[in-house]
Amino acid sequence: MGVNEQVPARESAAAGVDDYMDALGRRARAASRAIARASTAAKNAALEAIAEAIERDKPALREANARDVERARANGQDAAFIDRLTLSDKALKTMIEGLHQVAALPDPVGEISNLKYRPTGIQVGQMRVPLGVIGIIYESRPNVTIDAAALCLKSGNATILRGGSEAIESNTALARAIGEGLAAAGLPADVVQVIETTDRAAVGKLITMTEYVDVIVPRGGKSLIARLMADARVPMIKHLDGICHVYVDDRADLDKALPIVDNAKTHRYGTCNTMETLLVARGIADRALPLLARQLAASQVELRVDPASKTILTAAGIGGLVDVQAEDWSTEYLAPILAVKVVEGLDEAIDHINHYGSAHTDSIVTEDHDRAMRFLREVDSASVMVNASTRLADGFEFGLGAEIGISNDKLHARGPVGLEGLTSLKYVVLGHGEVRQ
Repeated sequence: MGVNEQVPARESAAAGVDDYMDALGRRARAASRAIARASTAAKNAALEAIAEAIERDKPALREANARDVERARANGQDAAFIDRLTLSDKALKTMIEGLHQVAALPDPVGEISNLKYRPTGIQVGQMRVPLGVIGIIYESRPNVTIDAAALCLKSGNATILRGGSEAIESNTALARAIGEGLAAAGLPADVVQVIETTDRAAVGKLITMTEYVDVIVPRGGKSLIARLMADARVPMIKHLDGICHVYVDDRADLDKALPIVDNAKTHRYGTCNTMETLLVARGIADRALPLLARQLAASQVELRVDPASKTILTAAGIGGLVDVQAEDWSTEYLAPILAVKVVEGLDEAIDHINHYGSAHTDSIVTEDHDRAMRFLREVDSASVMVNASTRLADGFEFGLGAEIGISNDKLHARGPVGLEGLTSLKYVVLGHGEVRQ
């Protein structure tokens, strides 16, 4: 069953979740062989056809999404959740642009690199190949349906998508566009399959189907990923928390620091690359902190401050401060709350980030080149930045076209995971009749 053959979730579940998931897995494995050998032209044609279908069906997609949003509000979901769920005009435009970008990117499949002659006369190199079948588990972001399908398709992988029940109508509508694009390019419908039951047992089965699924990519909240880390048998590309920092060095240009800090915190609260802790060097804190605090107050951001920050801000006439608690340094708020600390300098900032951070994204604001290079080398995070907002840690912004997720693991992929992150390398040998002596 492909995405063009949607059936009601209750019928799928009634057949038995294990049997249903086994059938999806078998079809995905067969489809993975077909997409692995598909031409670049066919894959790009499918991506362009999906983009055309989304452009054409924008009104219907917005209507389907509005029903999901209305249901989420009725169920008492918070503003950050609603933000992630909503398919705005901008979100739809970004999806379409992402599809075009992925189509324009070089096809990594079959690329041979590092080809070298050996003394025996053989040439040894590495060829980039698809991972096979990728399971994507995500919650309230319907844009993941398109991002995941596009990246898996272009990188020659089949995918099984399990979106959250809160976005079921949006995901179903987007899945139809994907099915239309695959059909237009003559590719099997089972290259992209959407799990149609909302039974949680389907997730439990998917993450243990080692015979069919090669890797799982979870896109969701901490509880989902913690569950998968405990129960999965299939390898995962994941991140658990996004505890991101901006460090304002005492050699920072405050004309840069002010918009960077504001954007990193207030651009969107419910994303994993949003700043959760602000570190300010003692040498600039008296000047910088009042300016930063007043700017953040305009967005009604609650500041949880250490004693040094509190002293400076109170003297500047800034109220509404909350005393920081130990757990705040390791909390991903996903809300208009910010932990603030004065540090002695670069060494303490790096130590704090490596101790309390989640190895996701961290940024330094400084005009000192040597300090910037030290920060890049010594901060042990997937994305490390100089004079830029943490919100730029994103596959689209990095020119990957889209991302299937952001990994703060060190194996197999790290940072925004695009096409290359969804492939692996195998050794290839070109010989002329050589044998081992």
